[in-house]
Amino acid sequence: MNQPNLMGVDWSRIPAPEDDGAARYLVGASIPPVALQATDGTSVILADLGGRTVLFGYPRTGEPGKISPVEGWDMIPGARGCTPQTCAFRDLFKDLQQAGAHHVFGLSTQDSAYQREMVERLHVPFQVLSDSGLVLTRALGLPTMTIADMILIKRLALIIDDAVITHVFYPVFPPDRNAGDVLAWLQANPVPSAR
Repeated sequence: MNQPNLMGVDWSRIPAPEDDGAARYLVGASIPPVALQATDGTSVILADLGGRTVLFGYPRTGEPGKISPVEGWDMIPGARGCTPQTCAFRDLFKDLQQAGAHHVFGLSTQDSAYQREMVERLHVPFQVLSDSGLVLTRALGLPTMTIADMILIKRLALIIDDAVITHVFYPVFPPDRNAGDVLAWLQANPVPSAR
């Protein structure tokens, strides 16, 4: 069963991913100094960013009218929901900034051209980063899944303070609630004021 609407998903019909423990060790990890291509054509080195960064990773966004990469995509736990997750971060972008996020980025292993189309079509106000070479994914040991010979990032969100991961949301389900959960965490855990 592939639900044709990228946004109107009945989450009760989609299997939820289980916590396989693959992200437990990420809290306290330093972000490696790797450059990632952003959808605006620039290169971003997350390790160089000061302040608080929200980075949410996802397997791959779909394109309207295109068939899923594999039969049964919706039934793979954690595969479905990248577009709703991204749109939720888009809709809460200003709130996330007001709650202390200096930077918000999406992250997938799709190439920048694919991501750029999605950012333009969905009017996403932040950059999406491409880890098509799996450099950051492998350096951090981010949880992945392999589908149809594609290595994809499992859905997660990281709170990064001055290049150190301070909180991890994993697994994420349903995807469209992730941005709200991140916002609630930011509001409950403000960045300590400099003394």
